[in-house]
Amino acid sequence: MKITAAITGVGAYVPDYVLTNAELERLVDTNDEWIMSRTGIRERRILKGDNQGTSVMGIKAVQQLLDKTGTNPEDVELLICATTTPDVLFPATANIISNGVGITRAFSYDLNAACSSFLFALATAAQFIQAGTYKKVIVVGADKMSAIVDYTDRANCILFGDAAAAVLLEPSTDGFGILDHVLRTDGSGESYLHQKAGGSRRPPSHATVDNKEHYIYQEGATVFKFAVKSMADVAAQVMERNHLSKDDVAWLVPHQANKRIIDATANRMGVGPEKVMLNIDRYGNTTNATIPLCLADYESQLHRGDNLVLAAFGGGFTWGSIYLKWAYDGDKVAVS
Repeated sequence: MKITAAITGVGAYVPDYVLTNAELERLVDTNDEWIMSRTGIRERRILKGDNQGTSVMGIKAVQQLLDKTGTNPEDVELLICATTTPDVLFPATANIISNGVGITRAFSYDLNAACSSFLFALATAAQFIQAGTYKKVIVVGADKMSAIVDYTDRANCILFGDAAAAVLLEPSTDGFGILDHVLRTDGSGESYLHQKAGGSRRPPSHATVDNKEHYIYQEGATVFKFAVKSMADVAAQVMERNHLSKDDVAWLVPHQANKRIIDATANRMGVGPEKVMLNIDRYGNTTNATIPLCLADYESQLHRGDNLVLAAFGGGFTWGSIYLKWAYDGDKVAVS
């Protein structure tokens, strides 16, 4: 029988500190009405404290996932961490997370495709399940975006927040799980959305720090236009390839970058707002945590057999869509 990779549990963590639009008004020349009308963001969570990296949130999200699903950490065979903000260049943040939750018999690694990393990692993890290589795989989406945001830059500081979320993948022979994906990259988009320094091309120096080259840089108008078209195109394509009508789709699970991009994707698919997972107003753009965080927030509303379309867009450029059939009734899961 055909094996597919089904999501059998989700876990999530958001930091306690809430950065509101009102607080941002005191930092830069902006206001709540301007932010809400252009992005849909009202507040975002920020990880505070010394020596607190992305792995801190990833560990908490994975621990919740293990607890909720009753999974022995020693039974996990692979952990992939989708992140743009690793704790350090090496070791991998995935290794730090695995060590933090007692996953000792797995191999783990990071995957970075900007905001599309979680989708790329999910599709990659599914191949190990479908091939019969592994039976328990965890994919974590986690980012501490506040670490690379310039809070004097009014265009970017309003957008991003910190969070982590994780899913457990297991084999299914009942037709549930990840059924199709469309993933794309276009490297010519590098100049429009990137981080100028910090890697091997421009290692950290006094000059790069003084010039604020370790923060997010983007040309917003170009990125917005490309994101609207790209996310909408691949979401529509995955529906067409699988003969899905708007009535067949239970939920669109979009990357939470900008509400206007989300609305455009939903319109292209023909699905109404009641079928769109949305939490950007509370968390902002948490990069690779956005999609699994939506799954965690909406878990109680998900039912066995629901058709979900996931869609994301990221810098560089990267984008993609995944079609999956949900494997369990979320309202029957005990919240830990």
